[in-house]
Amino acid sequence: MKPRRCSRSACSAVAVATLTYAYAESTAVLGPLSPYVEPHSYDLCGPHADRLTVPRGWAVVRLDPEPPRNPATDDLEALADVVREVARPAPLPGDAPGYGPAQGYGPVPGHGPVVGAGQEPPRDDPGGRRGHLRAVPTS
Repeated sequence: MKPRRCSRSACSAVAVATLTYAYAESTAVLGPLSPYVEPHSYDLCGPHADRLTVPRGWAVVRLDPEPPRNPATDDLEALADVVREVARPAPLPGDAPGYGPAQGYGPVPGHGPVVGAGQEPPRDDPGGRRGHLRAVPTS
């Protein structure tokens, strides 16, 4: 994939920032290079982004570049956080703050008994269902 070039005429430097205009607010927004080419935005190289001028009465909003991120890691961590939050049951009435099922102490209501590693859950589960995940002992 070829790097994007500065939108200014006669400039072939690599673009590092994206300029967009909010005409209704008389504002120019200069931020980090957008991931996609937009039809009404301009990609600028470093020197042109630094020397940007706007018409009198207009404001310039300069957004700081975001630190580089690893989408695979961030998405995986976000997914794990959501799964943990959904799996955490609400505290039972009478539970003291900081204790009880919500903090991982005790069985999860409606999900059957807690089963240790290498044990099979009992077949007479009062909840009528068996969890789809179980611990597999290492050999």
